Amino acid sequence: MYTNNKLAKSIRLALMFGGASLAFSGSAIAQDQSEDEQAEEAQERITVTGSRIKRTDLEGAVPVTVIDREAIDLSGDISVADIIRNTTFNSVGSFRPQSGSSAQGVSQVDLRGLGASRSLVLVDGRRLTMSPSTGSSQDLNSIPIGAVERIEILSDGASAVYGSDAIGGVINVITRKDYNGAQLTLGAGEVSVPREGGDREQGSVLFGSSDANTQVLGGVSWNNREIVYENAYPWVVPGSSTYGNNWRSTVTGAFQGIPSGCTEENYIPTTIGGAPRCQYNFNATNANEASSANESLFIKARHQINNDWAFYSNASVAETESFGRYAPAPDSNIFYDGLTTPADSYNNPTNPNAWIYDPNNPNATTYDPSLVGPNIPVWFYHRFAAMGNRDTTVTNKNKDFMLGFEGMLGDMEVDFGYRRVRNNTTEIGNGYLAAQTAWTFVNDFNPGYCDDGSFNPTNCRYGYDLQFPSQNPDNVLAGGVVTTSRISDFDIDEYYANTSFDVTETNAGMIQAFVGFEHRKERYADRYDSQSEAGLVGGSAGNSAGGGRTVNAAFFEVLVPVTYDFELNFAGRYDRYSDFGGNFSPKVSFKWSISDDIIWRGSYGEGFRAPSLDILTQKTSFSADFIFDERTCTVLAGDPNAQCQTNAFYIANPDLSAENSTQFATGFAVNLTDTISMAIDYYNIEIEDRIRSFTSQNLIDALDAGDPIPAGLGVTRDANGVITEVTAGFGNEGTLGTSGFDFNLRANWDFADMGSLTQNLQIGHILDYSIDGGRNLVRDLGVPRNRLNFNNTYTLNDFTFAWNLSLIGDQYTDTVADANGADGVLRTGHLGSWVTHDLQATYNTAWDNSFTLGVQNAFEKLPTLEPYGGRDYNYGLYNGWGRVFYVRFQQNF
Repeated sequence: MYTNNKLAKSIRLALMFGGASLAFSGSAIAQDQSEDEQAEEAQERITVTGSRIKRTDLEGAVPVTVIDREAIDLSGDISVADIIRNTTFNSVGSFRPQSGSSAQGVSQVDLRGLGASRSLVLVDGRRLTMSPSTGSSQDLNSIPIGAVERIEILSDGASAVYGSDAIGGVINVITRKDYNGAQLTLGAGEVSVPREGGDREQGSVLFGSSDANTQVLGGVSWNNREIVYENAYPWVVPGSSTYGNNWRSTVTGAFQGIPSGCTEENYIPTTIGGAPRCQYNFNATNANEASSANESLFIKARHQINNDWAFYSNASVAETESFGRYAPAPDSNIFYDGLTTPADSYNNPTNPNAWIYDPNNPNATTYDPSLVGPNIPVWFYHRFAAMGNRDTTVTNKNKDFMLGFEGMLGDMEVDFGYRRVRNNTTEIGNGYLAAQTAWTFVNDFNPGYCDDGSFNPTNCRYGYDLQFPSQNPDNVLAGGVVTTSRISDFDIDEYYANTSFDVTETNAGMIQAFVGFEHRKERYADRYDSQSEAGLVGGSAGNSAGGGRTVNAAFFEVLVPVTYDFELNFAGRYDRYSDFGGNFSPKVSFKWSISDDIIWRGSYGEGFRAPSLDILTQKTSFSADFIFDERTCTVLAGDPNAQCQTNAFYIANPDLSAENSTQFATGFAVNLTDTISMAIDYYNIEIEDRIRSFTSQNLIDALDAGDPIPAGLGVTRDANGVITEVTAGFGNEGTLGTSGFDFNLRANWDFADMGSLTQNLQIGHILDYSIDGGRNLVRDLGVPRNRLNFNNTYTLNDFTFAWNLSLIGDQYTDTVADANGADGVLRTGHLGSWVTHDLQATYNTAWDNSFTLGVQNAFEKLPTLEPYGGRDYNYGLYNGWGRVFYVRFQQNF
């Protein structure tokens, strides 16, 4: 269908020539064109994310937002991850590089707040491989920003077109093409908060050449951001961990600190539950945000073989590296079956002959049986600070190669090819605990008693001294430390073939069709070192997983013009997975051009998410989970309302099935005047048989509420009600539903000799977010109702000025049931909206170069401080950079 009305043409111009906003929807400003231009445009078809059918009308039946190259530069961001996480569609925030995480160097996108594994990322229309660090989500850090031409965001479900994971929407990163010349870009930035760390730099070199038959484009791109340590933030207070220098009775379970054992740096003497305690300040040494660095090389080539056929090939190599630091290893011998510190150990505080009470100990204290009880074996909860911090370096190498042919077979356009992806992650950890060896040192410790009864700490001392960690012998420290490794791979081999063709001409236009096939092999391996896998490493968690699958998919799409102004689009896709079965996803959509200035569109579809290989193949792993449980924390923390830790084991569930979704969307795109346009779209998504992770706290809360939990998972308590073990993992359970509006208003103002102004307002508004038919969670902590971006760009001669405003909506920290309250609850603990302002100025010289000065968060708005996810603030929703000054230079040749 060759509809080419005024609204459609204006949208296409916005896409091809770019706007000056961070993100703008397909709704744009109409421009006058000559009849020759219209005739030429009517013959050219393009493909837009969300449909496989090429058409001249960019504004289709589904909403697509475009972030062009100019908008990328105006944002001041240095990575694709930062660009996307700042859009209104990333409604509740998303995961970004954080020290101490098993996915330390990964950046994700979380469209609609439905989870990163339900947000599909494509590069030039092909799915980005899964991150080896997670096995279930994609890493935006592997995409070089220097190679990006534009980013298209489909804010509608698209499993009928792209398959699994496209429930919350689709991000399609389009790389550059048809470039002649060379371009050098260099930039650097400095932050005001924290007091040190977080500074960044970026650069890229782009080159391209073409003639009538061959086009070649390539380049290199790099960026890096420094590590940030927790204690560099002004709001950070000392942390307090049970894993300091404490012991626990094997009879009563009572906790208390080692007498006189809390004198070393970063140890905190205190009293909990009426008993002395020695906590550890982990915030003194650990990092908050891991460093991240990306280096990549990319090349694209296309050669016209003859009038009908062309060959194309894309190749890229990207390497990202991340460094993180965690506090020294915490551990307890309670984690190892049958392991205690014997009653006669010189380190046992219940032993009257312990080193703690010996006069030879300069910090000796008086033995008090009323305080420590009878002489019995004990458990220790110790921070092995003498062995140093736990440092982790993660290196990811992604090699992506694709080649294909496209051409004509009769009246059919044919495209087929092969893609090969090799994605490897290596994680090396230093300063981790060789647990069995270290606990042997603890239990067998001899402060210096010789066989003849004399005391000689120089010649007769042996083992790890809990009293003086800094004074332990070098051979003891070396023997207790282990270097860990984790080597992960996620590889793809993919063959694809498709064809598009005109079916038949009708009075309303041409019926067009698209048919395709994909064959994909996925191989996943996540291999931990043998000591970690055997549970012999303290201060570490995780276990190996690995497996492979074959995915075969067949799909179709048909565009049917019903009238000149009304069209229907039918799509469907069947995916067959070798490890769990098949799934068919249908979708129907419509577009009605009510007038030259008004389009009404809508869609209904079904989607799915396949269980990921990491979930299906993971081995059982241990984790010391933080929990809230009155009976347990009364004993372990001395306070029923405090947080404490328990032993958790995460297991695989090979019986998982796919989760399914239904989606409905409708909206309008309108040219209000010749200079103002708008679009508003409503969405409604419901996910059934949800694949969800059941953490320790999830299971505890479910049991307390009397709710069922999946088979195989559970909580074990001892006779006193204290939790001794939690079996956690994934299961299919419940539904998740969300609905809301996306609104975009855009204006272009031409002031003749006084320049021009482009304004773009993008709002994401959540109406409902509920789980298992429960209450509306919107405005609960972590679920803001609104996200807003207001972008303004003023151009005058050789100068360009930008002002971008960003808003994250308000939330509440606490809710209680109240029939008279909004959504059936009474909300307290209000956290106000978070508003930041970005400013930028660019000067374009007569020598084909430009200089840019900018500042993000010009008024140094700090994040809303409210504990969330184990951090001082919602780390995925906000950032703690304070004011970011940056400069950029670009030279074109």
